Amino acid sequence: MISKDLRKNFLDFFEKRGHKIVASGSLLPSDPTVLFTTAGMQQFTLYLAGGRDPIERFGTRHLASCQKCFRTDDIDKVGDDIHHTFFEMLGNWSIGQDQEKGYFKKRMIKYALEFLVGVLNIDKNRIWVTIFKGEKNIPKDERSKKIWQENGVLRERIGEFGIEENFWGPVGKTGPCGPTSEVFYDRGKEFGCKNPDCGPNCHHCQRFVEIWNLVFMEYIKDEDGNCRLLSQKNIDTGIGFERLVAILQKKPSAYETDLFLPIIQELGKISFKKYEEEKRNFRILADHIRGTVFLIAEGIFPSNVERGYVLRRILRRAIRFGRLLNLPKNFLIPLAQKVIEIYEDTYPEVKSKETDILTILQNEEEKFEKTLEKGLKQFEKISAKGDISGIDAFHLFDTYGFPLELTQELAKERKLEIDIEGFKEAFEEHREISRAGAEKKFGGVGKEASFEATKLHTATHLLHTALKKILGPHIRQMGSDITSKRLRFDFSHPQKMTAEEIKKIEDLVNQKIKEDLVVKKEEMRYEEAIKSGALAFFKEKYPEIVKVYSIGNFSKEICAGPHINRTSELGKFKIVKEESSGAGIRRIKAILE
Repeated sequence: MISKDLRKNFLDFFEKRGHKIVASGSLLPSDPTVLFTTAGMQQFTLYLAGGRDPIERFGTRHLASCQKCFRTDDIDKVGDDIHHTFFEMLGNWSIGQDQEKGYFKKRMIKYALEFLVGVLNIDKNRIWVTIFKGEKNIPKDERSKKIWQENGVLRERIGEFGIEENFWGPVGKTGPCGPTSEVFYDRGKEFGCKNPDCGPNCHHCQRFVEIWNLVFMEYIKDEDGNCRLLSQKNIDTGIGFERLVAILQKKPSAYETDLFLPIIQELGKISFKKYEEEKRNFRILADHIRGTVFLIAEGIFPSNVERGYVLRRILRRAIRFGRLLNLPKNFLIPLAQKVIEIYEDTYPEVKSKETDILTILQNEEEKFEKTLEKGLKQFEKISAKGDISGIDAFHLFDTYGFPLELTQELAKERKLEIDIEGFKEAFEEHREISRAGAEKKFGGVGKEASFEATKLHTATHLLHTALKKILGPHIRQMGSDITSKRLRFDFSHPQKMTAEEIKKIEDLVNQKIKEDLVVKKEEMRYEEAIKSGALAFFKEKYPEIVKVYSIGNFSKEICAGPHINRTSELGKFKIVKEESSGAGIRRIKAILE
């Protein structure tokens, strides 16, 4: 069965059973706290939570869709048989179940078997299921277990698991949640392991593939973490489309199906290599170019923040794997064209945005090739000093676009170690800033958190303390803005600074840079941080636990980062402009040379 048929068969199945077919929502969800749509239920969240009646919009409580999704949580696993960045999810919903208008466990389980066995002709003997075994004062889902057995699933093929595997939600701290019953397909012993207890959720092999997750929303979690029965019960299900296509086409993974095969074949053509010999590299490239095409079609451009940052990351990761295969210049173009050919009938937006997609791919590849050359030179300088620190690895990643894997490979060739934990810490601080997009919250780093911006941000701490020491204790930070090229710092001061005062400020900052002071980070309670002498500037409410950055014994501030490790990394500090920024407020613009 080709992939187009599976989409049609699923939607037709539920339409015949009274479901309204809803078109796929955008990859960009309306919820501003989430970067991408990661599940089919996201466009129905308000209805599932009881905030709106689905009948008002859809005319029914029963819905079905094929939803575009994008996730990067498991990006390091892409290349195996079952993980992808972009993927599709088939799903159906019964919202606000009651005896008159909705359906719940009995009918949903029956539907699942009717579709898998009756429509798709999947061997029932290869179907295994899991149920919630009961945990944390929530009873075992005996009802689902009984219904599966009544529908012919043998007791020995029903696994029982706890909250981690078989309980969904809520999305936030509170909200609807409930036990799940997951349907697995047994691919056979050749995909299994030697563990005698091998079965669904085996962590040692990929013999049992989860294909359908049935969520029974029958509880609501309160602020104290307690679950009570929900007045409005919902059915929320999701099928991993790519996984099911692979099963139906009797392939080890979706990469060998019609969803990827044209891309894989094109890769073989331009690389002069065989898929069997370069399987992981081919798969990663095919996955990433597919994801890239769909992100650009949504109007996302490569950048250093939020969604653009994710796009740039997977694009540059694809280019890196292209280099490993010695692919020709602009190799992304023919691969993207294959993606468009595969999906243009199902998702017309990829065809209508083809010119934008190909132009962005070409520009980004050319830009990355240039930074890659510079990055290799920078790597040589860094590696000449010995093992590579976390901040240096992040510098290569953020400024030169080096994925950590590339730095690791280069370091391995030279038998050098990398501070992976240090890299992760720097990356997390960068991600906090990128996602927040809140200038005041993070001390004015704004939307650019490159390594150069990180250095300038650290310099604002030195500048602030120097201003207090030279001009007086009345100095108070009033705002800041930092790019990769300069810092802008606003502070309370009643008059224009003299040339002599500006020079004293510069000299004091540069003195502290030369002293090679250690930048130390601590986490503590807000009250404890204030008592310790840490500066806090904004009227916003701070969290209970804050990060405090100390630069030697010179500066101490509450801040969310990011920062370099030692002041000697800053270079030379120079004030380029001092001006008014309002009544009683002065502004300094400065650079690092």
